[in-house]
Amino acid sequence: MTTNESNTEGFTSHISKQFNEELEHIRTELLAMGGIVERQVHQSVEALLTGDVQLAEDALTIDLQTNAMELKIDERCTSIIARRQPAASDLRLIVSISKAVVDLERMGDEASRICRQTIELGNQGSSQHGFQEVRHIANLVRSMVKEVLTAFARGDIEQAFKVAKSDRAVDQEYRSAMRTLVSLMMEDPRSISSCLNVIWVLRSLERIGDHSRNMAEHIIYLVSGQNVRHQSITDMKATVDKSI
Repeated sequence: MTTNESNTEGFTSHISKQFNEELEHIRTELLAMGGIVERQVHQSVEALLTGDVQLAEDALTIDLQTNAMELKIDERCTSIIARRQPAASDLRLIVSISKAVVDLERMGDEASRICRQTIELGNQGSSQHGFQEVRHIANLVRSMVKEVLTAFARGDIEQAFKVAKSDRAVDQEYRSAMRTLVSLMMEDPRSISSCLNVIWVLRSLERIGDHSRNMAEHIIYLVSGQNVRHQSITDMKATVDKSI
């Protein structure tokens, strides 16, 4: 091997190491952002169920942090694409992270909406109409958020599919809760104001479930290379089975 060949291999190895470190860095930042959003979702729900207005106000401030993290990670992804021109699995990782941070930021937005509804309910001194429905859906959604972050950390395509499948249960519970609240408002017009606040909370929880499913789809794309957005659960399952 000539000296020039040796130098070239050393340079290429150095560049490859730097590139891998950059990819691992943005992946770590995504998971850190996910942990913050998971905490914000948890706090927003706990604030509502316990009537803790101060906790709701504290959780609202987290949104500024997640917004800043989204911008930072997105800029890093754009920079890596421009400088490294990645291909294949490396490109899929960057694209998946770039899309996932958008979903995480929007989960944070929905958690903030729950906080604002909690503060409004606290100011009204409203009763806990619909809180049983909120508690049930919130448990499903919080589990989805936790599991999809774990799936992203592990590159676990099977767990990602389970999260996507769970969104169907959230949608069913959401529709059932809406029917219950509408019936309650018809029976007792005095409950309309508080029920409307809870309806907005349920809508935010349902949207957090949707964003968790989106992240699950990004994981399936990352691992399999197949874009499963807008696919039925059956078709998505077929894609996952082929990739295992």
